[in-house]
Amino acid sequence: MKASLFEFRHRWWVIFFIFMAAFLAYSIDPKNSAVAIADWSARLAHSDAARAPGEWYQFTFALGAVLVGVAAFLRTWGTSYLQAEVMRDSEVHTEKLLADGPYRHVRNPLYLGNILLSVGMGLIASRIGFLVLSIGMTVFVVRLILREESELLRDRGESYRNYCAAVPRLVPSLTARIPSAGNPAHWKQGIAAELMYWLIALAMAAFAWTLNLGVFWGVFTVAFFSSWLLKKPRKKDHPK
Repeated sequence: MKASLFEFRHRWWVIFFIFMAAFLAYSIDPKNSAVAIADWSARLAHSDAARAPGEWYQFTFALGAVLVGVAAFLRTWGTSYLQAEVMRDSEVHTEKLLADGPYRHVRNPLYLGNILLSVGMGLIASRIGFLVLSIGMTVFVVRLILREESELLRDRGESYRNYCAAVPRLVPSLTARIPSAGNPAHWKQGIAAELMYWLIALAMAAFAWTLNLGVFWGVFTVAFFSSWLLKKPRKKDHPK
């Protein structure tokens, strides 16, 4: 079922509440998901995790940092071909189809980045929180995609249908599926728009290195408020 117009317009806040619910799950499940995975992996490898638990935990959290880093790159790559205002707008834009950068490999690189982010950050949450975050984000992302695709199909018709037939929705193709349209990437704009993701990746890497939650939450707080400030619409000049 596709997302409602209200959900699409307020998708940033829906995602925020998915994250909040995931981390509040610590109140009913106190064990961290990465610790649980590391302990299970150590037992599977017949390793004495009790002798060097930190190494197993650091490896698992580092894996989460890599996933968030991939999400940051993928979103930055995609956003560099979009206007930042379009990426954050409350309306679906159907004026043109993009045929450059990651859009030649996957139709929804930004939403794929969201899913990778949720899995990576899920390793900071509890076991239940990991499921809430990764499954909740995936379900919401798919519903957003269904809404956007229905409007694109309505407005773009056969051209969008052909694009969908050539380029996968969420599982990227290793090779480009359509020719490039020749549009340039605006990397500076893309990095600025996706700064929050890079800061979260940095926070995850810092935590994997130190295993200090204070370090993670410090960098994450900066990331959150950076995103909020960038998201605020600029005041337009009005004629006097």
